[in-house]
Amino acid sequence: MNEINLNIDNNLVTFFGVNNAHFNYLTSAFPKLKLIARGSEIKVIGNENDIQIFETIFTRILEHINKYNSIDLEQIKLLVLNIEATNTNADKNLILYGNFGKAIISRTENQKKIVSESFKNDMIFAIGPAGTGKTYTAIAIAVKALKEKSVKRIILTRPAVEAGEQLGYLPGDMKEKLDPYLQPLYDALYDMIPGKKLQELFADKIIEIAPLAYMRGRTLDNAFVILDEAQNTSFSQLKMFLTRMGKNAKFIITGDLTQIDLPKKTQSGLANIIDKLNNINEISIIKLDETDIVRHNIVKKIIKALEKND
Repeated sequence: MNEINLNIDNNLVTFFGVNNAHFNYLTSAFPKLKLIARGSEIKVIGNENDIQIFETIFTRILEHINKYNSIDLEQIKLLVLNIEATNTNADKNLILYGNFGKAIISRTENQKKIVSESFKNDMIFAIGPAGTGKTYTAIAIAVKALKEKSVKRIILTRPAVEAGEQLGYLPGDMKEKLDPYLQPLYDALYDMIPGKKLQELFADKIIEIAPLAYMRGRTLDNAFVILDEAQNTSFSQLKMFLTRMGKNAKFIITGDLTQIDLPKKTQSGLANIIDKLNNINEISIIKLDETDIVRHNIVKKIIKALEKND
């Protein structure tokens, strides 16, 4: 058995929680360890690997307290739930830490490929079915690039195409009509950037979310640009978008060729574009499949069944 002593410099009440709720949760979350609290010191007894994991969580809790001067039980639970990222193998797949220490990692081989190819090439196509994490992974890479100052801004765009609904019948002005189509992009960002900071980035236009039509005529320099739902673009729209690429820009285009919502007489330009660009070495084309699905297991079965019927 091994043991170490960990010191809490200040904010003892914040660390332990009301009625020791935080410490009691940590004790239950690490049943293989013996945790003994004495004043500002915690003695940790157990095997070396478990102690290292606990020490990492302990450090992140203190970092959060020092930064925000507070922490609640739900935030501690999030840190513990993401404990996998403290393991050596998971660290290799870590893209960045999101809100409350949430580890954003590439979970499948093709997600890892998206990450690795983003270091090699400035344009990537990530094509695959729903639930494969292609958009989420792309946004994580973009946020990491912004934090590391390798780009000056992030631009996220989608075609405003209805999936069986009529956009014109939705209430509100154009922004309110479009926001539901862009919501998945907002959701991913709120996972990775604190809400107040994200609002500041929106206000300063360091992060911009806009429908694809707003890209026409622009030159996108020093930016990480993601086009989501590219299967719902025509050939001319996609050509317009790809030719917006400026200096020091990174483009990731995501799409699912099995979920095209364009009018019946309009052909998706995505498959056509991929075929024409396939031999350009500076462009990576990554095809994800059902093995990359990271949602509920039933999603894999649904996609397999539907593909079989098709």
